[in-house]
Amino acid sequence: MSVLPIVTYNDPVLRQETIPVKENSVELRKLIADMFQTMYNSNGVGLAAPQIGKSIRLFVMDTDEVTKDHESEVDTGPMVFINPKIISRTGDKIKMEEGCLSIPEVRDEVVRSETIKVSYRDKNFEEQTEIFKGWQSRVIQHEFDHLNGVLFIDYLSAFRRRLHKSMLKKINKGILETDYPLRPKKIFKNG
Repeated sequence: MSVLPIVTYNDPVLRQETIPVKENSVELRKLIADMFQTMYNSNGVGLAAPQIGKSIRLFVMDTDEVTKDHESEVDTGPMVFINPKIISRTGDKIKMEEGCLSIPEVRDEVVRSETIKVSYRDKNFEEQTEIFKGWQSRVIQHEFDHLNGVLFIDYLSAFRRRLHKSMLKKINKGILETDYPLRPKKIFKNG
């Protein structure tokens, strides 16, 4: 397993619509193992393939660390979502603070549905359909957005985005230090 560098918010791969994963393979299983290793190394609870520069419909999550103190939450352990589709969003709209490994040091409140129904292929490439609530629902929606080229900061008002402008500039210049490896967008100069 390898720890992969995480792509920062200004890289075009994070704004692309991803393509479906066509088949289970040794390469896919290795990528999934690397993604979990990268996520845990970065102290994340979810990681989408675009965040490591792969434009495919795949993300991993493990919310047990954040749900362990919440009696109403179910521990699911590490989960793999291949070619996920959100079938429905129900329940209350909940506002909670979010962050993103591709946008380090930036956190803000985002409103998301409390409950979602998702169809996906699991780590064994078998079809699953499940209902998720609470933290799992939030993380899935956040990572699912990555597969569609959407970042959590896209939900913020212009005023809220301006509050994060100086941190986004540091990320853009590649001068923000983190405890995990980043792959900032390369800036090419003419000539």
